[in-house]
Amino acid sequence: MSGQCVPCDPAEIGALFLFEKLTPEQLGRLCAEGRVERFEPGPVYTEGDPATCFYVMLEGTVVLYRRVGGDDVEVSRTSQRGVYAGSMQAYLGDRVRQVYNNSMRVTEPTRFFVLPADTFAQIMQEWFPMAVHLLEGLFFGSKNTQRAIGQRERLLALGSLSAGLTHELNNPAAAAVRATATLRERVGKMRHKLAIIAQGSYSPEVMANLIDIQERTAERVAKAPVLSPLEASDREDALADWLDDHGLPDGWRIAPTFVQAGLDVDWLDQVAAAVDEEILPSAIGWLSYTVETELLMDEISDSTTRISHLVDAAKQYSQLDRAPFQNADVHELLDSTLLMLSGKMGPQIKVVKDYDRTLPRIPAYPAELNQVWTNLIDNAVSAMNSAGGEGTLTVRTAREHDRLLVEFRDTGVGIPAQDRERIFDPFFTTKPVGEGTGLGLDISWRIVVNKHHGNIQVESEPGDTRFQVLLPLTAAEEESE
Repeated sequence: MSGQCVPCDPAEIGALFLFEKLTPEQLGRLCAEGRVERFEPGPVYTEGDPATCFYVMLEGTVVLYRRVGGDDVEVSRTSQRGVYAGSMQAYLGDRVRQVYNNSMRVTEPTRFFVLPADTFAQIMQEWFPMAVHLLEGLFFGSKNTQRAIGQRERLLALGSLSAGLTHELNNPAAAAVRATATLRERVGKMRHKLAIIAQGSYSPEVMANLIDIQERTAERVAKAPVLSPLEASDREDALADWLDDHGLPDGWRIAPTFVQAGLDVDWLDQVAAAVDEEILPSAIGWLSYTVETELLMDEISDSTTRISHLVDAAKQYSQLDRAPFQNADVHELLDSTLLMLSGKMGPQIKVVKDYDRTLPRIPAYPAELNQVWTNLIDNAVSAMNSAGGEGTLTVRTAREHDRLLVEFRDTGVGIPAQDRERIFDPFFTTKPVGEGTGLGLDISWRIVVNKHHGNIQVESEPGDTRFQVLLPLTAAEEESE
């Protein structure tokens, strides 16, 4: 938006704190190459447009704001003479994308001293070469430092996740190994028992009955009901008594296995009716091994399925086989992150998922959102560990107007009021020396605000801290620093 040009007075701009040390000749050049413009209430420039001018306010009121999702969030409002905005990094040239990083509007008739960006860059380089070198070093040095420590932050998170994943994988893998060894032993005993039965003078009809009973027993194992401890105990007593009554004195050892497989007294009565009395003990023993092998195979299946699920979660978390930018289900991302971090959280921290499953998929960078979830969950766990090592982490999703809310609520020690304004600053950390880089929340803020055009905020008091991430439901693929 262009304003109305008015005469430039070197004395007026020389009275501003930004130019008060300049010589008359320098002030004259500024007035000659720049201009004074008067703007009526309304926008001056818009975030994301090419940064073509440097603005210094002479009088009036300016408001700076940023676009967050579908909302304009006010950053600052001032009437102080001499405040400046616009193409403040023009001296960096093409090495940095020269766009306005916020929007500016005026709320009353306002005059600015306006300097074209190219002129501003040239004057800076001519008049203040040392300052330009220092500013360039500060800008790019800060970028490189943040990038290096950001990589370190990701490596630390990866190390923590790897340790947790190793722990989570070890349990089902060890269970599968144990079950396989036991299965091999049981199959050997079942073969031996079958050989004893086969040596008897049993008719083909009896053998066919035994095989039919074995098949139907295996089917019952697959459909075994879940019993309460009291129900299971009562059924074990009844089965043990039945086995004792039918000449199997070690029935108390077999009964728990039969109960786990869903067998009961009625089923054993059917078995006893199908075979001769003399073969019953061998038949029951054979069926016991059959049940054990089925249960062991179920355990192996459960363990390997768990391993497969963990590997899928790791792939979902890392997004190694996915496009960087895609329509993503935040619930899938949250679940994979929670699973990856479950080993670090431990059993003393309860996780509550309060998801709105009706929420749509959103355009996003999933791997980077997973990094945000990791940072926020890690901070919540640290806060609860500081509060005694126990607590509840509640992860909630909801729709808020045209944005999707992801909230992480913990019952930890809380964030002191004096720290809340600084927690998103680079290198600020409340963790002990060596335990935090101070970049986790800064990186999270950049991912949410810069890359996703969302917002991240915090509310905290002891026992109730909530980090809220707001993401647009629709967004264009765009990446910015």
